[in-house]
Amino acid sequence: MKIGSGAVPAAMALMTAGAAMAGEPAHFTRFAYDGQALERVQAGPGDYRNPVLSGYYPDPSVTRVGEDYYLVNSSFAHFPGIPVWHSKDLVHWTQIGNAIDRPGQLDFSGRGASEAVFAPAISWHDGTFYIVNTCVRCKGNFIITARNPAGPWSDPIWLPFEGIDPSIYWEGDRAYIVNNRAPAEPPRYEGHRAIWIQEYDWRKGQMVGESTQLVNGGVDLSAKPVWIEGPHIFRKDGYYYLTAAEGGTSVNHSQVVFRSKDLRGPYQPFAGNPILTQRDLPESRPDPITSAGHAQLVQTPKGDWWATFLAVRPYEGDYYNIGRETFLLPVTWRDGWPIILPHRTAIPYAASRPDLPQGRAAVPTSGDFAYVDEFAGDRLDMRWIGLRIPARPFARVAGGELILSGGAPLGDQSGVPAFVGRRQQHGRATMSTTVRFTPTRDGERAGLAALQSDRNYAFFGITRVGGRPMLALVTRDKTANGGEERQVATAPLTGAGPVTLTIRADGATLAFDYAVAGRTATLARDVDARFLSTKAAGGFVGTVVGPYVWTR
Repeated sequence: MKIGSGAVPAAMALMTAGAAMAGEPAHFTRFAYDGQALERVQAGPGDYRNPVLSGYYPDPSVTRVGEDYYLVNSSFAHFPGIPVWHSKDLVHWTQIGNAIDRPGQLDFSGRGASEAVFAPAISWHDGTFYIVNTCVRCKGNFIITARNPAGPWSDPIWLPFEGIDPSIYWEGDRAYIVNNRAPAEPPRYEGHRAIWIQEYDWRKGQMVGESTQLVNGGVDLSAKPVWIEGPHIFRKDGYYYLTAAEGGTSVNHSQVVFRSKDLRGPYQPFAGNPILTQRDLPESRPDPITSAGHAQLVQTPKGDWWATFLAVRPYEGDYYNIGRETFLLPVTWRDGWPIILPHRTAIPYAASRPDLPQGRAAVPTSGDFAYVDEFAGDRLDMRWIGLRIPARPFARVAGGELILSGGAPLGDQSGVPAFVGRRQQHGRATMSTTVRFTPTRDGERAGLAALQSDRNYAFFGITRVGGRPMLALVTRDKTANGGEERQVATAPLTGAGPVTLTIRADGATLAFDYAVAGRTATLARDVDARFLSTKAAGGFVGTVVGPYVWTR
């Protein structure tokens, strides 16, 4: 059953409403992106390419409704949030909406980029889609619903239990929520958590009955396993299977499985756990994929099993700037247990496609690709995101331009910057835009921002220093220069007219080019890009690049 996608993108209407704007606006025309993978991949005619969603699309949760598949990802404090995807073949995905798309659903005030919505889980029952999720440091666990997965999604129903990563298991007409909570004993070590289950009355929107602890700590409590989370339950051949991530989200990440004859246990771990990890491979291997876990299994109409999961593609060591990505692998069954990948086996960059009718994506999400946004129409494409939820509009689209004004300065976590960006989806990427802006006070700025967090970002564009317009590259790294901004390079802005700004990312380095009045130059090259990595900035997101303005 394919659900239509005719919902109005409310978040884009909010971000681009025709409201009055304070300060001198910045006018942007044409955002262009061209990305290539750092790794070399040989994909055959019957193969698909991993990752299936390139760039910052972590914590995938997938469900099937008839012959259609729907997937959601974490989006943390970016808005609009929780992208919703549709596919016919598990390989080609088209974004059809954002589940968090208007003020009033959630409040991200003061939240850092890696706070707010963690690990949504999508399911379907009796004609309604459900997303159960956690808003970290903003009221906790909640459920939203929609008849159409493209939206609109409901306001949250808040759930009265602590922890993160809830998902719903449906059994007939009854629903059960399973999630990460504190163990039923004083924690024995840092990262000691447990998996619990409780019934959910979906008609009344209430938790009912007792909570039951299903897994304490992880596969082997004596080994002090950490951060058991992201649980999902499904039933097969008389067993209830509980899968979960274990080991934390970095290089020790893994997926494990337990099973039981009874929904409330006891659950026995698989002797061959983990069923997915990359931590048992040599660090020196070429083109590594690391940090794999947070999987969910789905069965096709023909009975085949597949798993979506997250992993990362570092350019060196544990450094990656583009965030955690969505991968796909087949699941094999051995002696009644599911296995996503045998031990000491590298995740393939190319594999045989699922035995499903081949689908297509509205825009590419995997492999090398390029696109141009000409800012046509009167609102932004649903793939543009900002940081936190604006109380009032800071942007409008008109006459082929994106016009930005107002907003908080970058780094001010108490406010919302006048910034909209697109995910950097490749290790090697070129991103450019053309801007018209006249700063009227020293310090005002407009151009391209590359944002990993409120404390790790780069600004490249027009500003004013000592009463004179300048081109400037400014970076901020929480671990350098006392955590304050650092001026990397400047150049006098001579000549009238718009300025074209280009950021070129190549693994661990960045270059910054500009063109004005028919003259092209490079402001800075070989800039160390590692301050925009997750390892340097911390958190769980990826670099987002796009137009930004700040005026006094």
